[in-house]
Amino acid sequence: MRRIDEKLAKIAQGRYGPRDFILTFCKDADLLCGCSAAGRDENGRLRNAPAYRADMRRVIESDLADIVLSSLSNAEVFSEEGIYARSNVTPAVRLTDNTDIWLVRGGRYAQFPAMPFRSSRLENVRPVANLGLYALGFYNDIDIDHATLRAYAEFRQVAASVGLRHFLRVADPPIPVDTGTEEYGAYRNDVLTRSLAGVASKERPLFVEVGYHGPRAMEELADWDPTRVIFGLTGCKQGTTRDCLERLAQGERYGARTASFSRLDFPCEEPVLMMRAMRRVVREGMSSREAVQAYHADLEVAGLPPIRPLQEDMELTVPLLSRNHSRAA
Repeated sequence: MRRIDEKLAKIAQGRYGPRDFILTFCKDADLLCGCSAAGRDENGRLRNAPAYRADMRRVIESDLADIVLSSLSNAEVFSEEGIYARSNVTPAVRLTDNTDIWLVRGGRYAQFPAMPFRSSRLENVRPVANLGLYALGFYNDIDIDHATLRAYAEFRQVAASVGLRHFLRVADPPIPVDTGTEEYGAYRNDVLTRSLAGVASKERPLFVEVGYHGPRAMEELADWDPTRVIFGLTGCKQGTTRDCLERLAQGERYGARTASFSRLDFPCEEPVLMMRAMRRVVREGMSSREAVQAYHADLEVAGLPPIRPLQEDMELTVPLLSRNHSRAA
């Protein structure tokens, strides 16, 4: 039994403790950005796929992540190397690359509502991983959302037939969504739980990641059906390191039991050190401010220059997090 299965069982049984929090390191940007996924080296040249995989190896070997998410092609490389056989980290493959994440240079795809798409055939995923990510979003548009849920239903049928488990990511759409007088978080909560109500247990996601819309929206989902559906956080997409860690602290306090982290969503100096900071916040109860200070100390020891000066990196710049900081402290 992998570590995530032990943690998920404890969470579902109401025996959650901070050490049971599940962290997913996402390294699937080659499905999003192609050649530009790995960033540039010190000479300004784009790094290649082997260099991109080096980040994944270091995270796997650090044992700070419970799940490492990648494209199928990279999962095949690691399967051939046998790296997961020597680790308690669970490999996962991104199973959807909908059009809203086609973030290629010069591309305009993210400016439009997502169209469902899957590059990877599930029968080819199963030999290298028994867990995958299915991502979708809701637009409050009957045609788009109907097509999205129809594609998800078809996916679940095929996944069940090949014995492939999945977790679900419901990200906030990159374009505005009209929900009238209701906040998007309330709309999202209702349409998401409505959509899962008709799903049999054998096809249900292991857990569901959502964007953070404050304590009320997070608590509402976490309290809805805690023995049947476990909720967590999508990756942080804005702000300082303090914002990223404060979002994690608030989310966990109000019921999130999982979180994803991606250098594409949140650029950081060193993913292993950043995940260490995240573990300090959840496992040790360190405040987000203290964790930023510890993170910068780790950067100094490692000889890595920070992206932002310490004082700037300790600021809360996201209004939602600032408003709820005192309540979460």
